[in-house]
Amino acid sequence: MLTEERYGKIIALLEEKKSITVAEITELLGISESTARRDITALDRAGRLVKVFGGAVMADGSYVTHEPTVAQKTDVQKQEKKMIARAAASLVTDSDFIYIDAGTTTGCMISFLAQKKAVFVTNAVSHAQRLAAQGNKVFLVGGELKGTTEAVIGAQAMEYLTRYHFTKGFFGANGITKSAGFTTPDAVEAQVKRTAMKQCGKCYLLCDSTKFGNTSAVTFASYGAGMVMTEKAVEGFPEEDGIFICGGTSGQ
Repeated sequence: MLTEERYGKIIALLEEKKSITVAEITELLGISESTARRDITALDRAGRLVKVFGGAVMADGSYVTHEPTVAQKTDVQKQEKKMIARAAASLVTDSDFIYIDAGTTTGCMISFLAQKKAVFVTNAVSHAQRLAAQGNKVFLVGGELKGTTEAVIGAQAMEYLTRYHFTKGFFGANGITKSAGFTTPDAVEAQVKRTAMKQCGKCYLLCDSTKFGNTSAVTFASYGAGMVMTEKAVEGFPEEDGIFICGGTSGQ
């Protein structure tokens, strides 16, 4: 197969799937992994796609590379976040052992929790402070503090999390697609999210509608790994896939 022919087939696959892995290219085109990686690199340099860890996504502006600070994200989609957070907080019962991931949408939950008999664990310093101020029992994950997202990350944080078994966990994401799953820009933060999700009986992903169709650098969970809570229906993401429309008719 000629080089330009391979390039054309890769772009055609991306137009259909929006994102594709090296393994998929290797299988579908019948080429070696090294050839697939070289083709992706060449197409990335030409601006025809965006190279990501393990594959590529469409060069259409839906790829998230930059992680905004907490201050920058606080007022973005503010009402939508409140709607999602209120619904998420209603799922917490007094008998729960809850994990709350760092993030602005998960942080919105705290205002709707008030004082609970549930016990909370979080990797966000601000979340822990607010939960404690409300009179809740809360444990803060130990480890390295990441300045932009105010999340505690690293090997120490992951080791800490493996000690616990949560009834429910609430997580944020920068992007969600069916092929790439739930993604975030930082590889180390993704590892902490992945570790925490494994320790949860039930996982809830709090994603406003602008996150759908976006892909960031690192996948921390596959599509379908938990229930997605969002403020309105998004085309291509049906409720039967585990999408809960806050304020809608979906069940829990």
